[in-house]
Amino acid sequence: MNKLADLRDDYTKGSLNRDDLSENPFDQFHNWMQQAIESKCLHPNAMSIATVDKDGMPNVRVVLLKDVSSNGFVFFTNYHSQKGNELTNNPKACLNFFWGELERQVRISGTIKKLPAHLSDEYFQSRPRASQIGAIVSPQSQIIPDDEYLTLKYQELEKTYQNQPIKRPQSWGGYVLNPQQIEFWQGRTSRLHDRFSYTKQADSWIINRLAP
Repeated sequence: MNKLADLRDDYTKGSLNRDDLSENPFDQFHNWMQQAIESKCLHPNAMSIATVDKDGMPNVRVVLLKDVSSNGFVFFTNYHSQKGNELTNNPKACLNFFWGELERQVRISGTIKKLPAHLSDEYFQSRPRASQIGAIVSPQSQIIPDDEYLTLKYQELEKTYQNQPIKRPQSWGGYVLNPQQIEFWQGRTSRLHDRFSYTKQADSWIINRLAP
């Protein structure tokens, strides 16, 4: 087995200059996301989200980005999950996208609020039926006795909802993160990576190059 300390790559797939950047970070993000999709990056909309518990302990996990606009970055989860409880106590979070195939990452920090109920309803109804049932079945982040517990509950709800629409549970829905800072990182050779940070200031964005 190779030593972890010996594992390294030289990033040579691109560069990022100030002239390459859009003045609006949402436009820049859309450009990079589209390139990640076209380059067939694995799960291009997968993002890590970091939250903090009541004791100040950070927690991070991967979720899927489901929408992005000038209003912010949208994802869906169980409101009673660990992340949901932490966001209730501290509605601030940080997102991170990593597209290894392009040697790029984007880091986004800001404040979070729940998505309006009608938008959560719309998205829930667009999900596959199996995913709708799964959202009801799983008491996310809670201790369960075994995997059979979920299987039996799933089968029970399949029968309950047979031939009828499934309503979104109130414990499940969307969040939108309104960014205060967005950083774009492009790997470069010799670890001289390109980093540009957009910081919100009133109704505009200040762009700065950061040392790698």
